[in-house]
Amino acid sequence: MSESPRREFVDEDLTVARFVRCDLSGAVLRAVDVQGVEIDAPWLMEEGGVLLVNGVNVAPLVDAELDRRFPGRAERRAATPEGLRQAWATLERTWTATLERAATMPAGTVDVSISGEWSFAQTLRHLVMATDVWLHKAIQELEQPYHPFGQPHAEYAMDGLDISVFSTEQPSYDEVLTVRAEHIAHVRDFIAAVTPELLAEERRNPWNPAHPETVLACLHVILNEEWEHHRFAVRDLDAIEAAAT
Repeated sequence: MSESPRREFVDEDLTVARFVRCDLSGAVLRAVDVQGVEIDAPWLMEEGGVLLVNGVNVAPLVDAELDRRFPGRAERRAATPEGLRQAWATLERTWTATLERAATMPAGTVDVSISGEWSFAQTLRHLVMATDVWLHKAIQELEQPYHPFGQPHAEYAMDGLDISVFSTEQPSYDEVLTVRAEHIAHVRDFIAAVTPELLAEERRNPWNPAHPETVLACLHVILNEEWEHHRFAVRDLDAIEAAAT
């Protein structure tokens, strides 16, 4: 595979530019003004992530700060049945508090989109799909794993997913909450009965079937999805509240 041609931007004004789903890995910025720059890269938090700022790898520092801000987030790396049960219980309590917060906000809040991102309701729908992908499809290998209320990324079609299985109509928020609660219970029930032997079993990666994943790795993806999208949800609720004051 040939390398992408090196592109240089010299004395360019990229003020308030927005980069979405862009590959900037290995990019080098020299003598740049980055005051106020916002970077959101969930994959950076994976083991071995590197983001150098003035020669300092800040990725571990960011990860530690997120663990501090979101108590229980660090438990997403749990590797034992008991640890996973505790991690999921903590996550459930965290989401319950956030759902209660959203319920106290003005009507329509759950459908507000900030800067083109998913609304709160759409985020919950995406987490329904994340459970379908990594529990129902990958781990349990169900023939029909997807609920029609799931919210896929547009690019999933390029990964071979038949997105026609998903509803083209927006379900009501109450309907979303019902399906979301059912999916949370599915994960809870699975973890309640999981054993070390089952955690070590191999499954096919749902996006790359030739690549094996352990059941534990699949559960870690679910936990990561939950915590990252909770962070996004809280961020946007904060923005909605700030705009109302």
